[in-house]
Amino acid sequence: MSEMQRVHHSAAEAVHTPEIPGEELRVYIERIERLEEEKTGLSQDIRDLYLEAKGNGFDPKVMKEIIKLRKKDPEEVDEEDAVLHLYKQALGMMQPTIQ
Repeated sequence: MSEMQRVHHSAAEAVHTPEIPGEELRVYIERIERLEEEKTGLSQDIRDLYLEAKGNGFDPKVMKEIIKLRKKDPEEVDEEDAVLHLYKQALGMMQPTIQ
């Protein structure tokens, strides 16, 4: 028996091993499938909500950024804003401040 045949034979035996709890596995698979369906539905609901907001004059891209910021610690947001401001200044992207 060649090495390839031995590997194939071993794999075939493993598939038919009664040690695999098929019913338990099926339950997990079905639960995952249901959650994936729910996730797809929720993703569509979120897209629809962004489209609705856009239709009412809001910018979805900015809304997504606000949602990301709200998940962060306020000190982390302030630090990132300060660094962004500093980088923009260094690149000449800031308007001079009128005093």
